[in-house]
Amino acid sequence: MELKLMMEKLEAPQTHLGLKNMIKEVDEDLDGKLSFREFLLIFRKAAAGELAEDSGLHVLARLSEIDVSTEGVKGAKTFFEAKVQAINESNRFEAEIRNEQEEKKKQAEQKKQRQAAFKELQSAFK
Repeated sequence: MELKLMMEKLEAPQTHLGLKNMIKEVDEDLDGKLSFREFLLIFRKAAAGELAEDSGLHVLARLSEIDVSTEGVKGAKTFFEAKVQAINESNRFEAEIRNEQEEKKKQAEQKKQRQAAFKELQSAFK
């Protein structure tokens, strides 16, 4: 509902299915919701050119641009300073996301090792 309201306020309303597809495209933990980190992934994917031109996420990312002729130089300066700060924060979040993913991989590997060790012990009792 929050995403729907935000897209409406940005004058880019989406259908219910469009919103679900937007969420699905960046929903890493598959909970059907957008966390702050997943929201930041929208802009990372947009910068990398990984969003489809007709997707709602592309529209959202494109709405974060500024027209200097409308806003003026001072408005653009403020906008770009905010963008730089957001990029720095997203880099921090990207590193945090990578660390979490690596931790999940380590945990999965440890689980496999424990299961293999258990099966080895189990075979000794047969």
